[in-house]
Amino acid sequence: MSIPQKTREYRLPKVDGFHNLTLTEAPLPKLKSTEVLLKVHAVSLQYRDLIVAKGTYPLGQKENPVPGSDMAGEIIAIGEDVKGWKVGERVSPNFAVDHVFGDPTAEIKATGLGAPIDGVLTEYKIVPAHSLVRIPEHLSYEEASTLPCAALTAYNALLGGNPVLKGGDFVLVQGTGGVSIFGLQIAVASGATVIATSSSDKKLETAKKLGAKYVINYKKTPNWEEEVLKITNGRGVDHVLEVGGPGTILKSVEAVRYAGNVAVIGFVAGQADTSQLPLLVLGKAINMRGVLIGSRQQFEEMNRLIEAVKLKPVVDKVLDFEHARDAYEYQDSQQHVGKVVIKVSKD
Repeated sequence: MSIPQKTREYRLPKVDGFHNLTLTEAPLPKLKSTEVLLKVHAVSLQYRDLIVAKGTYPLGQKENPVPGSDMAGEIIAIGEDVKGWKVGERVSPNFAVDHVFGDPTAEIKATGLGAPIDGVLTEYKIVPAHSLVRIPEHLSYEEASTLPCAALTAYNALLGGNPVLKGGDFVLVQGTGGVSIFGLQIAVASGATVIATSSSDKKLETAKKLGAKYVINYKKTPNWEEEVLKITNGRGVDHVLEVGGPGTILKSVEAVRYAGNVAVIGFVAGQADTSQLPLLVLGKAINMRGVLIGSRQQFEEMNRLIEAVKLKPVVDKVLDFEHARDAYEYQDSQQHVGKVVIKVSKD
């Protein structure tokens, strides 16, 4: 195919809500020698995309960004110094394009797609070749677009810390959003026992079908941490995927075992008084770790696991590129289980 000179892309000229999403046409910059040009086939949404659109993302964002961090597509052009990649390969760039291996840094954090730098809600995207991973063969573009943020965050939370997840562990996942559902699937694939919480019995039925052994409706059981302790005979779980933030973290600390792991991932449950948190963490010798997505190396390791067990991401709804606002609205409604995806390419 001929190399495109322009792309249609969404931008956020104002950031007081996703109603500001504006579809524009822009010229594509000249490809640098170490870069590749991708045709974007699919983009998945996160909670982060909603707060970027509202201008409340706490980790910083540029003016008038192209939103979106997670995509799957194909290589259509390669810089002259790029080795190991060829036109036509199915790929995703890592969430932070410069996080190749090791721990994150301030400089790496500043390369996160869709906030500090322009993202992927565009028909064509230029990225550094060092950011790329091959997507699993058994996944469609729509399914693969869910991996860079949600799946890798869950993988890093469970397998990137110390001690790592192992067969026989108990894992608590909060809710049925993207990270939590991937956490459930990865934990089950690794031989762990999963406890899932949600405010919806219907969503909990889906969690059961995906392998959760125990489910708790936190609307009906507001003291869900006590139920977790009952299920585990008073011991507590080995791992918590803590996506609620201040609104749930004290309960998570009560629900985890002594010296267990609490992976701090999100803040969807709002604010609360957490003044007792340091003493509770100290008193149970809890390992608490913030998870900033993960590296390209971890992405590659995760994809090997996904391919080995033929894990299939849970895609709730797919909308086309022209209806991106509708996709944001559905994400914001919290009706989804798993991921909301925007199909960008028509072919």
